[in-house]
Amino acid sequence: MKKYDYIFVGSGLYAGVFAYLACKKGKKCLVVEKRNHLGGNIYCEDMEGIHVHKYGAHIFHTSDRKVWDFVNSLAEFNRYTNSPVANYKGEMYNMPFNMNTFSKMWGISTPEQARAIIEEQRKAVQGEPKNLEEQAISLVGTDIYQKLIKGYTEKQWGRDCKDLPAFIIRRLPVRYIYDNNYFNDLYQGIPIGGYNVIIDRLFEGCEIQLGRDYLEDKEYYDGLGEKVVYTGMIDAYFGHCFGKLEYRSLRFETEVKDTDNYQGVAVVNYTDRETPYTRVIEHKHFEFGTQEKTVITREYPVSWEEGMEPYYPVNDEKNQELYRKYAEKAAQEENVIFGGRLGEYKYYDMDKVIAAALERAEKELQ
Repeated sequence: MKKYDYIFVGSGLYAGVFAYLACKKGKKCLVVEKRNHLGGNIYCEDMEGIHVHKYGAHIFHTSDRKVWDFVNSLAEFNRYTNSPVANYKGEMYNMPFNMNTFSKMWGISTPEQARAIIEEQRKAVQGEPKNLEEQAISLVGTDIYQKLIKGYTEKQWGRDCKDLPAFIIRRLPVRYIYDNNYFNDLYQGIPIGGYNVIIDRLFEGCEIQLGRDYLEDKEYYDGLGEKVVYTGMIDAYFGHCFGKLEYRSLRFETEVKDTDNYQGVAVVNYTDRETPYTRVIEHKHFEFGTQEKTVITREYPVSWEEGMEPYYPVNDEKNQELYRKYAEKAAQEENVIFGGRLGEYKYYDMDKVIAAALERAEKELQ
């Protein structure tokens, strides 16, 4: 008999949900986490009495009632609604693209007028779009593309829109109503008290080792547990034997401002190419804070290199082909479960990670 039933590598949402259900079934769990805190990218830091989203804005949203009930069993959620604003060279536009956006951009007032302008501008692209620029124009026209998509996307990906594949933007939400609610989902909000409330609940009953790299001591940890739930980078698990998968990373600059309200909204996207950051987050607005000071974070996209945090998988054809090889190899590992954004090389929203972990854990623990 080994000391633990499960060794969890990483402590994000996938590992947390799985560990929570495993502990409820009386399983012994050990969590091995490289960082000095639990929670992966949803971890919050307390500054000036404000819950600061350390790794970028995390706004919970879902239409999955099972997932919503699950997270609400862990924490109470507030009624925060994501309504970001775009700043294009000082011009402020509501997001997502809706009648408020169109009214500001063209001085119009009716859906019919907006449709007519967009339909006319879409004609600039004939035939099948060959790149992201053509794809975006074919969906929303030239004005919205130039002001609200082009610069932001080029900063995000570190290359010109003409050099990016069309499939990155399969659709762009365009609403012919006056509605700034970014998500279409039935449920959304932020946990009252921040995400650490959820993290603490998920890992209750687990033994925790922080600041430890599982891959540096793999044999030792494998010897401790019957099974491993691995949520790190799948290519790193196999020693990059087929080559390295690509990621985009982020750099954050956080500062305290001596004002109670810096920008009037939680998220402002900077959509011109010249501003080096993509967005500014003012964390207190996630929880309707009334503190005397405020905390803001500027978010800069950067190319990922070894040792940096991998945030976004680069899901182009070359990387997907490489991932398929790793996935086939992973399927042959009898006592290892691969999950989460890095373990499955997939851009996952929080609710989808939770749904995947619930499904896999329930199947495993039945």
